[in-house]
Amino acid sequence: MSKLLRVGTTYLPVKNIKEAVHWYVSNLDAVLNYEDNDKAILDLANQSFFLVKVNEKQNSNFVDSYGNERFTLTFEVNGLTELEKLHQDLSEKGVKIGEIEDRGHAGNNFIFYDLDGNKFDVWSELSPDFKKRYLEDGVASESK
Repeated sequence: MSKLLRVGTTYLPVKNIKEAVHWYVSNLDAVLNYEDNDKAILDLANQSFFLVKVNEKQNSNFVDSYGNERFTLTFEVNGLTELEKLHQDLSEKGVKIGEIEDRGHAGNNFIFYDLDGNKFDVWSELSPDFKKRYLEDGVASESK
């Protein structure tokens, strides 16, 4: 049996493709690869993100068994300094963000929301495998 090797694409519901593309490009430095009236394809964080037009207000979040709204995706940055810089940058751009938190595990996190209310997490720790494969080979930049 073959193993799943990576997540290639994440699909996100958005109400307005053009506005969502502008938000992701200007706030998260995503790269636009394709856009039409129904979808857009972005490169972001070493992955493809498809922004898919929806008719009704909906997002990718879910509610856990305790009634808490949860995110479906955690981004990683390389260390606390980078987390703090990103938090400050998003705050200055007017993005809805939460406070930097210590959740009792390695590193710190904060959450943010896109225009459509899709909730994301950011963690200050890169996975060891990512560091080994990409940072040690000089493919990914530590300061990006």
